[in-house]
Amino acid sequence: MSDQVHIYGPQFSNFVRSVQLCCEEKGIPYTLGTTVDGKRIDFQGERHLEWHPFGKVPVLLHGDHRLYETTAICRYLDATHDGPALQPRDPWLRAQVDQWSAVLALYVDQALVRRYLLEFVFPKGKGGSVRMDRVKEVQPDVSRMLILLEEQLGEQEYLVGERFTIADVIAAPMLDYLYKLPPAKPLWADVPHLQTYVQRLAERESGRKVLIDAKVA
Repeated sequence: MSDQVHIYGPQFSNFVRSVQLCCEEKGIPYTLGTTVDGKRIDFQGERHLEWHPFGKVPVLLHGDHRLYETTAICRYLDATHDGPALQPRDPWLRAQVDQWSAVLALYVDQALVRRYLLEFVFPKGKGGSVRMDRVKEVQPDVSRMLILLEEQLGEQEYLVGERFTIADVIAAPMLDYLYKLPPAKPLWADVPHLQTYVQRLAERESGRKVLIDAKVA
Protein backbone atom coordinates (compact mmCIF):
# COMPACT_ATOMS: atom_id res chain seq x y z
CA MET A 1 0.00 0.00 0.00
CA SER A 2 1.44 3.39 -0.97
CA ASP A 3 1.22 6.62 1.02
CA GLN A 4 -1.76 7.63 -1.09
CA VAL A 5 -4.97 8.25 0.80
CA HIS A 6 -7.69 5.69 0.16
CA ILE A 7 -11.19 5.98 1.61
CA TYR A 8 -12.72 2.54 2.08
CA GLY A 9 -16.49 2.58 1.66
CA PRO A 10 -19.24 3.34 -0.89
CA GLN A 11 -19.54 6.87 -2.21
CA PHE A 12 -23.22 7.09 -1.27
CA SER A 13 -22.40 6.89 2.46
CA ASN A 14 -22.80 10.32 4.02
CA PHE A 15 -19.75 9.73 6.23
CA VAL A 16 -17.62 8.60 3.28
CA ARG A 17 -18.69 11.81 1.56
CA SER A 18 -17.59 13.78 4.63
CA VAL A 19 -14.06 12.41 4.30
CA GLN A 20 -14.16 13.13 0.57
CA LEU A 21 -15.12 16.73 1.29
CA CYS A 22 -12.21 16.99 3.71
CA CYS A 23 -9.81 15.76 1.03
CA GLU A 24 -11.28 18.06 -1.63
CA GLU A 25 -11.12 21.11 0.61
CA LYS A 26 -7.47 20.46 1.46
CA GLY A 27 -6.42 19.37 -2.02
CA ILE A 28 -5.47 15.84 -0.91
CA PRO A 29 -5.30 13.27 -3.76
CA TYR A 30 -7.30 10.17 -2.84
CA THR A 31 -8.93 7.04 -4.15
CA LEU A 32 -12.28 5.72 -3.03
CA GLY A 33 -14.26 2.50 -2.89
CA THR A 34 -14.20 -1.08 -1.71
CA THR A 35 -11.44 -2.14 -4.11
CA VAL A 36 -7.95 -1.67 -2.64
CA ASP A 37 -4.78 -2.33 -4.65
CA GLY A 38 -6.88 -4.07 -7.29
CA LYS A 39 -8.49 -6.43 -4.79
CA ARG A 40 -12.13 -6.21 -3.68
CA ILE A 41 -12.46 -6.02 0.11
CA ASP A 42 -15.83 -7.45 1.16
CA PHE A 43 -17.97 -5.24 3.38
CA GLN A 44 -17.80 -6.71 6.91
CA GLY A 45 -15.49 -9.41 5.59
CA GLU A 46 -12.37 -10.52 7.43
CA ARG A 47 -10.11 -7.74 6.16
CA HIS A 48 -12.70 -5.02 6.72
CA LEU A 49 -13.22 -6.19 10.30
CA GLU A 50 -9.47 -6.10 10.86
CA TRP A 51 -9.57 -2.44 9.91
CA HIS A 52 -12.81 -1.58 11.73
CA PRO A 53 -13.95 -3.95 14.51
CA PHE A 54 -17.54 -2.66 14.21
CA GLY A 55 -17.69 -3.22 10.44
CA LYS A 56 -18.61 0.38 9.55
CA VAL A 57 -17.41 2.88 6.96
CA PRO A 58 -15.39 4.88 6.23
CA VAL A 59 -11.96 3.51 6.98
CA LEU A 60 -8.95 5.62 6.04
CA LEU A 61 -5.97 3.77 4.55
CA HIS A 62 -2.84 5.91 4.50
CA GLY A 63 0.47 4.10 4.13
CA ASP A 64 0.60 1.61 7.02
CA HIS A 65 -2.09 3.49 8.95
CA ARG A 66 -5.68 2.33 9.30
CA LEU A 67 -8.09 4.76 10.94
CA TYR A 68 -11.84 4.70 11.49
CA GLU A 69 -14.48 7.14 12.81
CA THR A 70 -15.15 10.06 10.50
CA THR A 71 -14.28 12.94 12.82
CA ALA A 72 -10.99 11.29 13.81
CA ILE A 73 -10.15 10.74 10.14
CA CYS A 74 -10.87 14.37 9.27
CA ARG A 75 -8.79 15.68 12.18
CA TYR A 76 -5.91 13.45 11.13
CA LEU A 77 -6.06 14.56 7.49
CA ASP A 78 -6.26 18.19 8.55
CA ALA A 79 -3.21 17.82 10.79
CA THR A 80 -1.05 15.85 8.34
CA HIS A 81 -1.67 17.64 5.05
CA ASP A 82 -1.22 21.12 3.69
CA GLY A 83 -4.15 23.17 2.54
CA PRO A 84 -6.75 25.33 4.28
CA ALA A 85 -7.06 24.52 7.98
CA LEU A 86 -10.39 22.90 8.88
CA GLN A 87 -9.93 23.44 12.62
CA PRO A 88 -9.60 26.84 14.29
CA ARG A 89 -6.49 27.67 16.30
CA ASP A 90 -8.52 29.30 19.03
CA PRO A 91 -9.14 26.65 21.75
CA TRP A 92 -12.74 27.70 22.36
CA LEU A 93 -13.68 27.69 18.68
CA ARG A 94 -11.90 24.37 18.19
CA ALA A 95 -13.87 22.91 21.09
CA GLN A 96 -17.05 24.18 19.43
CA VAL A 97 -16.08 22.46 16.17
CA ASP A 98 -15.44 19.24 18.10
CA GLN A 99 -18.75 19.57 19.92
CA TRP A 100 -20.82 20.11 16.79
CA SER A 101 -18.96 17.42 14.87
CA ALA A 102 -19.89 14.96 17.63
CA VAL A 103 -23.50 16.16 17.80
CA LEU A 104 -23.85 15.75 14.04
CA ALA A 105 -22.15 12.36 13.85
CA LEU A 106 -24.20 10.96 16.73
CA TYR A 107 -27.60 12.56 17.33
CA VAL A 108 -28.30 14.35 14.06
CA ASP A 109 -27.16 11.45 11.88
CA GLN A 110 -29.27 9.04 13.92
CA ALA A 111 -32.44 11.05 13.35
CA LEU A 112 -31.90 12.32 9.80
CA VAL A 113 -30.12 9.37 8.20
CA ARG A 114 -30.55 6.15 10.21
CA ARG A 115 -34.19 6.64 11.19
CA TYR A 116 -35.56 8.84 8.38
CA LEU A 117 -33.62 8.88 5.09
CA LEU A 118 -32.85 5.17 5.08
CA GLU A 119 -36.57 4.40 5.20
CA PHE A 120 -36.73 5.85 1.68
CA VAL A 121 -33.43 4.47 0.39
CA PHE A 122 -33.91 0.91 1.63
CA PRO A 123 -37.69 0.53 2.14
CA LYS A 124 -38.66 -2.47 4.25
CA GLY A 125 -42.43 -2.36 4.00
CA LYS A 126 -44.58 -4.90 2.17
CA GLY A 127 -43.56 -5.23 -1.45
CA GLY A 128 -40.61 -2.92 -0.88
CA SER A 129 -42.78 0.03 0.12
CA VAL A 130 -41.78 2.87 2.44
CA ARG A 131 -43.08 2.40 5.98
CA MET A 132 -44.83 5.74 6.28
CA ASP A 133 -45.79 5.06 9.89
CA ARG A 134 -42.05 4.95 10.73
CA VAL A 135 -41.46 8.12 8.70
CA LYS A 136 -44.21 10.02 10.54
CA GLU A 137 -42.96 8.76 13.87
CA VAL A 138 -39.48 10.24 13.39
CA GLN A 139 -40.48 13.50 11.64
CA PRO A 140 -40.77 15.51 14.89
CA ASP A 141 -37.21 14.50 15.83
CA VAL A 142 -35.94 15.45 12.36
CA SER A 143 -37.61 18.87 12.69
CA ARG A 144 -36.08 19.32 16.14
CA MET A 145 -32.60 18.64 14.75
CA LEU A 146 -33.09 21.09 11.88
CA ILE A 147 -34.25 23.81 14.26
CA LEU A 148 -31.26 23.12 16.51
CA LEU A 149 -28.92 23.64 13.55
CA GLU A 150 -30.86 26.72 12.42
CA GLU A 151 -30.38 28.27 15.84
CA GLN A 152 -26.67 27.44 15.89
CA LEU A 153 -26.19 28.82 12.40
CA GLY A 154 -28.02 32.10 12.97
CA GLU A 155 -26.64 34.67 10.54
CA GLN A 156 -23.27 32.93 10.24
CA GLU A 157 -21.85 31.60 6.97
CA TYR A 158 -20.96 28.27 8.57
CA LEU A 159 -21.82 26.30 11.67
CA VAL A 160 -18.93 27.57 13.81
CA GLY A 161 -18.08 31.12 12.79
CA GLU A 162 -17.32 32.41 9.33
CA ARG A 163 -14.95 29.68 8.15
CA PHE A 164 -15.62 26.24 6.72
CA THR A 165 -14.62 23.61 9.29
CA ILE A 166 -14.86 19.89 10.03
CA ALA A 167 -18.32 20.54 11.49
CA ASP A 168 -19.49 21.60 8.02
CA VAL A 169 -17.78 18.57 6.50
CA ILE A 170 -19.89 16.31 8.74
CA ALA A 171 -23.10 18.29 8.21
CA ALA A 172 -23.03 18.76 4.45
CA PRO A 173 -23.77 15.25 3.10
CA MET A 174 -26.63 14.38 5.45
CA LEU A 175 -28.31 17.77 5.04
CA ASP A 176 -27.84 17.67 1.27
CA TYR A 177 -29.56 14.29 1.08
CA LEU A 178 -32.46 15.51 3.20
CA TYR A 179 -32.80 18.75 1.23
CA LYS A 180 -33.06 16.86 -2.06
CA LEU A 181 -35.68 14.38 -0.81
CA PRO A 182 -39.12 15.56 -2.04
CA PRO A 183 -41.15 14.12 0.89
CA ALA A 184 -38.91 16.07 3.30
CA LYS A 185 -39.63 19.46 1.71
CA PRO A 186 -42.18 20.55 4.38
CA LEU A 187 -39.60 19.97 7.10
CA TRP A 188 -37.51 22.87 5.76
CA ALA A 189 -40.24 25.52 5.99
CA ASP A 190 -39.13 26.88 9.37
CA VAL A 191 -35.36 26.86 8.79
CA PRO A 192 -34.62 29.46 6.05
CA HIS A 193 -31.02 30.12 7.13
CA LEU A 194 -30.30 26.40 7.10
CA GLN A 195 -31.71 26.13 3.57
CA THR A 196 -29.35 28.86 2.38
CA TYR A 197 -26.48 27.16 4.21
CA VAL A 198 -27.12 23.82 2.46
CA GLN A 199 -27.27 25.55 -0.91
CA ARG A 200 -24.00 27.36 -0.14
CA LEU A 201 -22.26 24.08 0.70
CA ALA A 202 -23.50 22.44 -2.51
CA GLU A 203 -22.15 25.36 -4.55
CA ARG A 204 -18.62 25.08 -3.18
CA GLU A 205 -16.14 23.42 -5.53
CA SER A 206 -15.88 20.47 -3.15
CA GLY A 207 -19.66 20.19 -2.95
CA ARG A 208 -20.05 20.08 -6.73
CA LYS A 209 -17.63 17.14 -6.84
CA VAL A 210 -18.90 15.18 -3.85
CA LEU A 211 -22.59 15.98 -3.31
CA ILE A 212 -23.71 14.21 -6.46
CA ASP A 213 -26.63 11.88 -7.16
CA ALA A 214 -26.13 8.70 -5.16
CA LYS A 215 -25.70 5.36 -6.87
CA VAL A 216 -26.74 2.70 -4.39
CA ALA A 217 -25.75 -0.80 -5.44
